[in-house]
Amino acid sequence: MAKVLVIAEHLDGQLNASTARTVSAAQALSPEAIDVAVLASEPDAVAAEAARIAGVSRVLTVANAANAHPVAQMLAPQVARLADGYSHVFLPSTTFGKDLAPCVAALLGVAQVSDLMAVESAHVFKRPIYAGNAVVTVEAPVDQAVVATIRTASWPEAAQGDAAPVEAASIEVELPTHTRFIGLAQAKSDRPDLQGAKRVVSGGRGVGSKENFEIIYKLADRLGAAVGASRAAVDAGYVPNELQVGQTGKIIAPELYVAIGISGAIQHLTGIKDAGTIVAINKDPDAAIFEIADIGLVGDLFALLPELEAAL
Repeated sequence: MAKVLVIAEHLDGQLNASTARTVSAAQALSPEAIDVAVLASEPDAVAAEAARIAGVSRVLTVANAANAHPVAQMLAPQVARLADGYSHVFLPSTTFGKDLAPCVAALLGVAQVSDLMAVESAHVFKRPIYAGNAVVTVEAPVDQAVVATIRTASWPEAAQGDAAPVEAASIEVELPTHTRFIGLAQAKSDRPDLQGAKRVVSGGRGVGSKENFEIIYKLADRLGAAVGASRAAVDAGYVPNELQVGQTGKIIAPELYVAIGISGAIQHLTGIKDAGTIVAINKDPDAAIFEIADIGLVGDLFALLPELEAAL
């Protein structure tokens, strides 16, 4: 019977929604138990949030000053020690999970399964390849622990349930001395986080300039949405690269995705395949974005967006 350990992602004392999506993937295994591990300097607040996720059997907290920042080289030895007795270790396929999972897999001496999007059985999974244009079935060895990152865009957030018990885990492990946290350079914004937002407004090359991108920010603020961009807009210097959506950017699954001035290159479409409702505004009626859009509007964005804002 499967027993799953989910590694919680959190920042500034708040649990990331990717954790609830990872729990959904764990539930697909119909496991004996799903435990969530919270590694932090002060894990209690995050642990209380994790305990309310439906399907969680218990929450394990690991309090250590070295866990104040999510540095994979510090967290991995602790996770590897915690993993003893578990058949599966699941992490979200976010920047956090992609950084940490390979280190954990290496310490456990197993191969990692990446971007798990469907569960066929306890050791058989589906994952996308070729920018999401094909799906491959992979089988992990049955005699080893499975360390996997979960494609969070493919899984819904697990519901809220009764609070699971929270237990402090005691881990004795030697942490490396060759890695130190120096600082975090992070853009500050009052808008929702792009990777977890329920609404996203993105701009592309058609917006024309960094100055013109203000029209995207204004619409996003009207909708209470996060802001994204195509790779073309990032490469042109309109916005910083942390806003890039697509194969080489962020893979997202908002309830509403508004693509403005985006042609719909396959690299970009890969990042929004699991979005709920896709709205596209583009002056080119043959733009590829219209092939996947639920709602498409052909026209000049600089004329249409002021009208849309006025209506809102």
